[in-house]
Amino acid sequence: MKVMYKTLATIPIFLALFSCTKEELSPTPCYGDCETSYEVIYKNQLITPNGDGYYEVEWDEIDYFQVSGYLTPLNDEYVLNGIPLIEARFDSDYWVALDSLTFQTPMYSYLGWFNDNTLNDPVSIGNYTITLIDLIDLHPPLNVVGYQIPRYFDVDHPAAYTLLGTSSKYNYQPTQNIFLDNEMIGDTVNIFIETQFNTDFGKTETIEDEINVIIL
Repeated sequence: MKVMYKTLATIPIFLALFSCTKEELSPTPCYGDCETSYEVIYKNQLITPNGDGYYEVEWDEIDYFQVSGYLTPLNDEYVLNGIPLIEARFDSDYWVALDSLTFQTPMYSYLGWFNDNTLNDPVSIGNYTITLIDLIDLHPPLNVVGYQIPRYFDVDHPAAYTLLGTSSKYNYQPTQNIFLDNEMIGDTVNIFIETQFNTDFGKTETIEDEINVIIL
């Protein structure tokens, strides 16, 4: 805490007790270090990762599994009326098109397909090769975390980045349902999570996590 004192010589010394003070915000947005912990749940059962750190979900006609998190609480400066200014954003490299046709795009972070300018990279779908841009215009694909790119979406729009993805806001236990079906058996779904501690002014911190799920 930084305290500034200002007094005038003509004012009695006891008035110095009422000098102006300025408080700095905490050095981090969290109590201690900002940390995240995410887990995979299927059929209301916690899935334990295997020796390689991959989660294994055995398809059992339930068409989704969950990714649930536990986040470090924020300092009081970043909690307004009991609501923490925190957000977890979810993305995946796994897409579904034309109901049962699935494909993956190379990506390594939240909205990585968008940020890494891979929109025009060729994607193999069955016996065909097509770009994600082409597919958006033909049949908007569904990302398994729950968002769809609208047809004729303007990827060059300055605000395009803010219009995509799914998120869980204002709580310390974010949960996202991930689409699942039998067409995905044998595949690995990579889920990318970007957690932002304090989404307003002041100190902020962002943590990126990746969860790899094998569908059996």
